Amino acid sequence: MLHPALQRMVAEATHAKHVQPDEVIQSLWSGYGEIIRLQLRGSEVASVILKHVKPPSVIHHPRGWHSDASHTRKLKSYAIEMHWYEHWVKYCDNNCRVPKSYLSTTHDDEYIILLEDLDAAGFSIRKEQVGMESIHQCLHWLAYFHATFLGKLPKGLWEHGSYWHLDTRTDELASMQDKDLQQAASNIDLALKKARYQTIIHGDAKLANFCFSDDGQSVSAVDFQYVGGGCGMKDVAYFLGSCLDDEQCETHIEELLNVYFKYLRQAIQKCTKEVDIHALEDEWRDLFPVAWVDFYRFLDGWMPNHWKINNYTRRLAGNLLKTSACTS
Repeated sequence: MLHPALQRMVAEATHAKHVQPDEVIQSLWSGYGEIIRLQLRGSEVASVILKHVKPPSVIHHPRGWHSDASHTRKLKSYAIEMHWYEHWVKYCDNNCRVPKSYLSTTHDDEYIILLEDLDAAGFSIRKEQVGMESIHQCLHWLAYFHATFLGKLPKGLWEHGSYWHLDTRTDELASMQDKDLQQAASNIDLALKKARYQTIIHGDAKLANFCFSDDGQSVSAVDFQYVGGGCGMKDVAYFLGSCLDDEQCETHIEELLNVYFKYLRQAIQKCTKEVDIHALEDEWRDLFPVAWVDFYRFLDGWMPNHWKINNYTRRLAGNLLKTSACTS
């Protein structure tokens, strides 16, 4: 059952005469709430998605990670996601499509985000494995997203986007097994922070957060809890790592980086940004392995047996740790 006060909020935001819970799509991480599909009557839309965040009194992290810092980080992430939908989402067009927002508010200690139902909007396909065409579509989305926000200050968002950002992951840093990487972590982080070309990054651009269109032509993205400032390579490295295995990384990464930068050049021209695209591309290509190893730094402390820690990842880390930029 939906609380009557929450039902009234949804009805007012959507001009619906009746609001009916349909299905729980998923539970939020560590039991912090649910994502629910609601059916509407008397509204212009037949259904909406409710992201209802209600922090639990007792927290059970799936992998045993919990602290006051992690609790504070999660709450801040939901507040930032609300701010994203209130103030930033309007800048995204169909090239970097995101769900429409109907409501972002708090009620007591709860966070309420009411969004367009992407299934009903024609983006009903979710994929656990993808071919090259689907990867290209996601890279197209990322390129246009990064071009749209190139040079923008992340006001109200994370100063440094991504859920694995070093400043917010001190517990995981202390637990790292790779001591050479642990020692280099600050310099790796600094190399990304000092990049001349900064944008807004999605911050959790894994395959599971892309919704594919029914006609197979495009994607939309969801889950903006860790949206914020940063180098676009953080999104690209994290996304490619979410859908390529070790052999595919060795075989296809360069080709896929070329695809991303092709789309980025198109997107920057479309956005009429005054930027030296060649200098941007040179800098970001150099930072791709840095971004990849930055995420590896998080995994090594959080889950050192994770499948993403493969030979490709270890090779990039080994090469990077030999450079003065990350060992000085």
